[in-house]
Amino acid sequence: MSLKSIAPNGAYELTKEGAVLIDIRSSDEYAREHIALAHHVPMERLVTGALPIDSLAVPIYYCLSGSRTWAYAQALAACAPCDAYMLEGGLNAWKKMGLPVVTDASRPIELQRQVQIAAGSMIVLGALLGGTVSPWFHWLSGLVGSGLVFAGLSGFCGLARVLVKMPWNRQLRGGL
Repeated sequence: MSLKSIAPNGAYELTKEGAVLIDIRSSDEYAREHIALAHHVPMERLVTGALPIDSLAVPIYYCLSGSRTWAYAQALAACAPCDAYMLEGGLNAWKKMGLPVVTDASRPIELQRQVQIAAGSMIVLGALLGGTVSPWFHWLSGLVGSGLVFAGLSGFCGLARVLVKMPWNRQLRGGL
């Protein structure tokens, strides 16, 4: 099967004819914002099994910007029972066209972005304080950078483990 690119307006018209939008992003991304009536099937689940949709439905895959969908195009095409589509520009392009989305602003931003914000802030803070207050603050930047390298190599991110315990992330922990 093949995966063709489709503009948001074309995808919207296809959904009226029975096509199914499939969001391949993580659960926390989907919970915060997604296309109305889209099915959520994270990429990890897609590559291990078949699509949980009617075999006659044409799937239209999407992510936030289209880059993940493009990167996984071959694997996504293999999951589809027929020719499938990928949404050009992803959710961002869909919203730009004024098409319907579901947004839950009470949900926290995705954990990965929280890690990037926290790590980036600590690195910049360490560099600024190291240059203005004391060179010892450069260790903060080095420590955070080392933590990111370790997370990339091992798959364990201590900062993510700390952030998920924060009160604003209660929903990510299942409401505990």
